[in-house]
Amino acid sequence: MVIQPKIRGFICTNAHPTGCAAHVEEQIAYVKSQTQAEQKPKNVLVIGASTGYGLASRITAAFGNGAKTLGVFFEKPPTEKKTASAGWYNTAAFQKAADEAGLWSKNINGDAFSHEIKAKTIETIKADLGQVDLVIYSLASPRRTDPDTGEVYSSTLKPIGETVTTKNLNTSKRVVDEVTVEQANDAEIQGTIDVMGGADWELWIKALGDAGVLAEGFKTTAYTYIGKKLTWPIYGHATIGKAKEDLDRAAKAINTSTASLAGQAYVTSLNAVVTQASSAIPIMPLYISAMFKVMKGDGSYQGCIEQIQDLFRENLYGDSLRLDEAGRLSQNYKELEDSVQDRVQAIWDKVETETIDELTDYVGYHQEFLKLFGFGVEGVDYDADVSPLAEINHLS
Repeated sequence: MVIQPKIRGFICTNAHPTGCAAHVEEQIAYVKSQTQAEQKPKNVLVIGASTGYGLASRITAAFGNGAKTLGVFFEKPPTEKKTASAGWYNTAAFQKAADEAGLWSKNINGDAFSHEIKAKTIETIKADLGQVDLVIYSLASPRRTDPDTGEVYSSTLKPIGETVTTKNLNTSKRVVDEVTVEQANDAEIQGTIDVMGGADWELWIKALGDAGVLAEGFKTTAYTYIGKKLTWPIYGHATIGKAKEDLDRAAKAINTSTASLAGQAYVTSLNAVVTQASSAIPIMPLYISAMFKVMKGDGSYQGCIEQIQDLFRENLYGDSLRLDEAGRLSQNYKELEDSVQDRVQAIWDKVETETIDELTDYVGYHQEFLKLFGFGVEGVDYDADVSPLAEINHLS
């Protein structure tokens, strides 16, 4: 079939297998071209391994550091008439490249919040790796089922304390307008913490520790975005912000609970990038488009793979840690510089529908959005007839 993007609102409902593969190959090539730290992980578990920062982490661990990688994800396989999710195609491409490079890798497809998938992961580690020395936690989901009670928690994207009306880039209509978001109630705040906070990260580390599959001196990190003043009303000082605070709490709790192993748990604060999750958050499409204009102009912008490559080389396995005031590994320091934020604010204040292309890099934003699903990748013939079928050797 000829596969063209089907965009509905802030999501794309299909994906291109050849384009996803080409995008993965671009990231692998980038990592292979970079210098790595002398210290390296050997056996790496990536929870949320199929897209975005999780995929970039797996690529960096494997192709930059030669590590064995076990990837956990929840992706939709293809049929003869319907494409798979992008993460499925990304993983198929990663697996093919890893096999060709002689790198050990296995995949587990299923609900990472469940006891079943945790048990299957532990079983695989025991059988094939013995122990893991790095655990990356990079899950993004709108809901989570409690593995003990069966209760389903749902997250919301709402401010706390007051209703917020703010400028917004409506990507469906390509206009700058306003969006009003009602304040969250207590149940919505708690639900967001239950989904996006640190509870499941803690459950994973506890399960791995109890099973004896965490190596002495292991490292683990969960990814977050903090932002600054412009994004705080709906991001930082909001339901998502409360969930991010819970990640900080979880990092401290994990450090305490794994003290006998000299474990090291960190939250890593990363730059704003175009992801399936960020495209759904009011403020972020316009903010990122303006930020692209400023940081690309400065030559300081980094996408997922560039940031994670630097995280491994400079921070996780570098000679010293770069921490922010909250003790998080700081990879977002360039975005948060006052000179960058001031210029982004100036664009934000002035931009209207008629000046989107002049003042922002919305074109770049849209290109990055399409690439998430394998579209708009250089060198791919999108008029070609391709099969949507792609195999992954996975345990489920």
